Amino acid sequence: MTEKEIKDEIIEEVTENSETTENVKDQISCDEEIGKLKIEVEDWKNSYLRKQAEFQNFTKRKEKEFEDLKAFASEKVIIKVLDIIDNLERAISASSETKDFDSLVKGVELTLSQMKGTITSEGVEPIVTENTTFDPHLHMAVAVEDSPEHGNDEIMSEFQKGYKMKGKVIRPAMVKVCKK
Repeated sequence: MTEKEIKDEIIEEVTENSETTENVKDQISCDEEIGKLKIEVEDWKNSYLRKQAEFQNFTKRKEKEFEDLKAFASEKVIIKVLDIIDNLERAISASSETKDFDSLVKGVELTLSQMKGTITSEGVEPIVTENTTFDPHLHMAVAVEDSPEHGNDEIMSEFQKGYKMKGKVIRPAMVKVCKK
């Protein structure tokens, strides 16, 4: 082998070693990057699981609040009705002792007025039937009769009052309707 060939061989060996060193450095750099990405993925996964658990807890809490709201929605009205019951009991007790039935009637009238005020404050209003035409959305015809004094489909009499609450019919009025 000539000197030139030996030099070329040495240069080639050094170059190969240099490329291998670069490959090893690149491999180490990739391994470090993969490790960093694995840590980042694990952090995202843990964050997702925490958020999912928080959302489930929030949903359960809101469901419980809704159930409590449904269970105690009528509490305010019941408290008002309890006051009316107390007044009725006092009226009965007082009239029983004195045997004054006029006082009992006055007490019941006052209590009825209080009850009507209570339901009015809750948005309940009676359905008007006097001098009106039958409306199947507001009235329930339980009897029909021909009458020369009334027009066709005119309400003749009311058997039971009907009520609306905030515009919605909660009990239709039971009426007798004129049919010709």
